[in-house]
Amino acid sequence: MVQAGRRWQRTLFPWLLEFGFAQCKSDPCVFTMTKSIDGEQHRLTLGCYDDDLFTLYTHDGAGSLYETFVEALNHRWNVEDEGPVSDLLNVDITADESSVSLSQEKYIAHLVSTYLPDG
Repeated sequence: MVQAGRRWQRTLFPWLLEFGFAQCKSDPCVFTMTKSIDGEQHRLTLGCYDDDLFTLYTHDGAGSLYETFVEALNHRWNVEDEGPVSDLLNVDITADESSVSLSQEKYIAHLVSTYLPDG
């Protein structure tokens, strides 16, 4: 199954580019798109890790770039939106209206207990 992620990316990445995303030069698994909708700039950033997609967006709801993307993605593949992300790759994620915070406190505690059990 090591190849499954690569096969998925070979199918997904061309579709994302055709949809209008730009692929990040510094990380080919990150895609961005900005579009003006009703006079507002909607921005969508997408990260792909194996078969998981992580999406950041400025607007949601009917008619938003995010909603249009999710509908198109769901039309092409049967995907499941698991809701707001709380952790990704051992990084805890918390967000509010104006900021996103990242923490690896739990992961660090796990490493310490594993490799330094006596503290």
